[in-house]
Amino acid sequence: MSNITFTMLKPDAVKAGNIGAILAMINAAGFRIKAMKMTKLSMETAGQFYEVHKERPFYGELCEFMSSGHIVAAILEKENAVADFRTLIGATNPANAEEGTIRKLYATSVGENAVHGSDSDENAMIEGNFFFSGMEKF
Repeated sequence: MSNITFTMLKPDAVKAGNIGAILAMINAAGFRIKAMKMTKLSMETAGQFYEVHKERPFYGELCEFMSSGHIVAAILEKENAVADFRTLIGATNPANAEEGTIRKLYATSVGENAVHGSDSDENAMIEGNFFFSGMEKF
C-alpha cells in the first residue's frame, strides 16, 4: 500500500470553474498536494496516457474529451491514498455516486465525470511520473 495517488481535474470541471471547490474537498479530506500543474493535453498525449484503454470502444471519445480543454494534474499524499481518493471521488457514473462525493457534486455524465483518480498504487506511480519530473514533486 502506497501513500501516493494521482488525479486529474478533467476539462469539464476546469471549464465549469470547479477547480477551487474540488481542491478544497481534497484538502479537507486530508490529502496533501505533492505536485500540481494546469496543462492541456494533445490528442496524442491523451492517447498515450489512456493507452491501457486503446482497445475499448470509448477510447477515441475519451481522448477527444481529455484534449478538449485544460486539465489540472496533481500528485496527492495521504495514508491509504488510492483507496481513500477513490472513495472521495465516487462512482464513475455520477448518478450512482454517493452523496457528498466529487462526482456526485460536479460530474454531469459518465463521460464528463469531473475527475480522474488512480485505481492502484502501481498506476498512481505510472500516472504521476507521466506528468511530473522528479524536480516537480515535493
